[in-house]
Formats: sequence, C-alpha cells, structure tokens
Amino acid sequence: MTGTATALRHIENERTIITEWRFKPGDNTGWHRHAHDYAVVPLVDGRLKLIDKTGESFAELRRGVTYYRAAGVEHDVVNASEHDIAFVEIEYR
Repeated sequence: MTGTATALRHIENERTIITEWRFKPGDNTGWHRHAHDYAVVPLVDGRLKLIDKTGESFAELRRGVTYYRAAGVEHDVVNASEHDIAFVEIEYR
C-alpha cells in the first residue's frame, strides 16, 4: 500500500494480523485487496470514503462499534472527516 495514512503493526503471527491505522483529514490507505477476513474497531467517530471499482461510497465510523468484512475486498479508504481518525484492523488468517 502506498497511501498517506499511518499503519502500526501490533501483532503478526500465523493466525492473526492486528494493525492500528491513523489518518489525518484526507489521508488514505492506498489501493489494496484484503486476502483475509477482517474486523475493524473504530477508536473515534468519523466518516470514511470508500473507493472501489464500482465507484465511491461513504461509511460512518462509531467509536467501539465493530464491523466485519470477508476476504476479497479491493478498495482505497480515505478519511472524509474534518478531524483525525483511527481504527484497529484485525485480520484472520
């Protein structure tokens, strides 16, 4: 990934990858594909712009409200908030 968001890898082993993502307004992850099922735990409220091959959509983050996605998702994730945001991503191998 070649985005501007900051990724801090907390754990990576044969079963799990746990990464903390931090975004300033407008920061992005860079285009990527999720090879594993994953869950996201937002650390703050915020708004994400999700860009995929079909276009753009928006998602509202709520602190502590976890969501799950299956492997295969391809997208770029952009902080569409006017403030910094952060979340923890938990990938299951």
